Amino acid sequence: MTPLRQRMIEDMRVRNFSPHTQSTYVLQVSLFARYFGKSPDQLGPEEIRTYQVFLTTERKLATGSILIAVAALRFLYKVTLKKEWALEEIPVPKKPQKLPIVLSREEVQQFLDSVRNLKHHTLFTTIYATGLRISEVSHLRPSDIDSQRMVVRVAQGKGQKDRYVMLSPRLLEILRQYWKAARPQEWLFPGALPGRPLSKDAIELACQKAHAASGLKKPVTPHSLRHAFATHLLEAGTNVRTIQLLLGHRSLATTARYLKIATSTVCSTASPLDLIARPDPPPPPTVPPQPF
Repeated sequence: MTPLRQRMIEDMRVRNFSPHTQSTYVLQVSLFARYFGKSPDQLGPEEIRTYQVFLTTERKLATGSILIAVAALRFLYKVTLKKEWALEEIPVPKKPQKLPIVLSREEVQQFLDSVRNLKHHTLFTTIYATGLRISEVSHLRPSDIDSQRMVVRVAQGKGQKDRYVMLSPRLLEILRQYWKAARPQEWLFPGALPGRPLSKDAIELACQKAHAASGLKKPVTPHSLRHAFATHLLEAGTNVRTIQLLLGHRSLATTARYLKIATSTVCSTASPLDLIARPDPPPPPTVPPQPF
């Protein structure tokens, strides 16, 4: 390990970055250095610009992927190498604002009915009932289910923050049936490897199989169930601030985008056309008398 890499890792550790973020940033900086065949401390704004053009035009990466590379380079040059030009010379691409495609309640039920595996069915039901992210639901432990307070504890979710979400009576019944059949110990949804939770890839594969079996035309991912959770709560009249806390969003603006897709809320708003006084209909045209 080079001294520069070691220093960057230490800078991330003292800021309590998650292990996933640390490994992602190190990988992005390594790819950048490998592209030029030089150490990053020998490269500057012009090389960074060239690399961004390469990622955009040749690699044709999505904006989200480019943003990750930019974040890693900004951290390296601003924090670790302490370059004064870092932020100004590393532009951030504008991310397109796209609204998610949301499943209706009937479509959620249709999808869940297509999940035949008990563990997978319970997991996807838990996501929809609680709005958890895929990484959060996979790391649930049996002790996180608090039937006395009727809450689910999410330990160290995104941003390394703990939070609680509601535990519905129906979900509790489903979890109890699952526990009686599977008897999970360390992890609520254990994976194939002993002592490890169900992996993200395994969950996504199970979702793909259930989606194919369901016959739904809309795309379905585990995150689709989280979107459905938030949208259906909003349509039922739940306060946006409450939904923000349940989802674990840092910014209320992130949660507020669901206002744009809550169709029952949007469509129930009266159009100004309906508020205009309706004029009396014009009189029927006069028909001249027939000559015979």
